[in-house]
Amino acid sequence: MDGPVAIITGAGRGIGRAVAVELSAAGYRLTLVSRNQDELNETARLIGGGLIAVADVRDPEHVHQVFESTMQAYDGVDAVVHCAGLAPVRSIAEMTVEEWRDVIDTNLSAAFYLCHSAWRIFERQHSGVIVNLSSEAARDPFPGFAAYGAAKAGLNLFGLSAAKEGQKIGVRVHTIAPAAVETAMFRGIVSEAQYPRDKTLSPADVTRVVVQCVKGELCHTSGEVIYLHKVCE
Repeated sequence: MDGPVAIITGAGRGIGRAVAVELSAAGYRLTLVSRNQDELNETARLIGGGLIAVADVRDPEHVHQVFESTMQAYDGVDAVVHCAGLAPVRSIAEMTVEEWRDVIDTNLSAAFYLCHSAWRIFERQHSGVIVNLSSEAARDPFPGFAAYGAAKAGLNLFGLSAAKEGQKIGVRVHTIAPAAVETAMFRGIVSEAQYPRDKTLSPADVTRVVVQCVKGELCHTSGEVIYLHKVCE
């Protein structure tokens, strides 16, 4: 099979799964990354295939192996979409050091590990695109989101710096920062009574912009943070 290749983290559910469905429909060959085998199996079933990679993106060795497996299967990587996220609600007093590190590593350090592993491949190809999922919490976090907001704010700046480095080798780096999205992760934090469903974005709303970035339709936004909000009806 021919076609561009994309690695998607957090591909077992939510935005990651929605991105997998849309990129597969657009002709991309996919590596689906998550810690949950069953969820990845379901995503693969929905798209009719894909390379399944059970991995923890907090571990740079796991990330390196994802790229090794992808290169063996497809002999190239054209896009990386980092959707994996972790957002526990903890006050600063309640949060443990281990929880802090987990949040920073999942949301921010993993973006570096993915970029670092992709970079030499992209340099050889003189092309490539990375899309990182940030959050409105980077500039206006809920109470208890100190770690998550800090991680996403760091991700925004990392994306800008990486885009500047990538420009000379044909690499784009996009950062998408949605407000509340109707996902299992969000509903594990906030009830519908606290935040009604009619105020949330759908995964499809976010996926539409992710795919536009991957395919180059929003190529001039490389380095910028694209904030997404629910449109009032």
